[in-house]
Amino acid sequence: MKSIKKILLIIAGSISLGLGVLGILLPLLPTTPFLLLAAACYIRSSDKLYQWLITNKYVGSYILNYREGKGIPLKAKIVSVSLLWTSMLYTIAFVIPLVMVKILLFLIGSYFTWFILKQKTLRKSVQVR
Repeated sequence: MKSIKKILLIIAGSISLGLGVLGILLPLLPTTPFLLLAAACYIRSSDKLYQWLITNKYVGSYILNYREGKGIPLKAKIVSVSLLWTSMLYTIAFVIPLVMVKILLFLIGSYFTWFILKQKTLRKSVQVR
């Protein structure tokens, strides 16, 4: 029974990791929650996968900075909000004909903008030599 749970957690973690990586590219898909879920699944199932995830040069910093309460880098906030609204406004203006769906997309974009901006901004620490 324990090995089935371990396998299911690895599968769930891998799916979450895939969605988190897609979230880096797709503005409406949140990155950090999926990466945190992947980390939670891996820490309960495979120390090797967890260590690989948090030391990964592309996604490890997302997890560690969030878990340590350091926040999100300013550049990431700017890029995220810019991509979010570029895709949202294009979709609202040219793709979706239904007014209710346009309003829903605007509200979703507003929520994610608020969520991103309310997160602490990660400041690079200045090291004195």
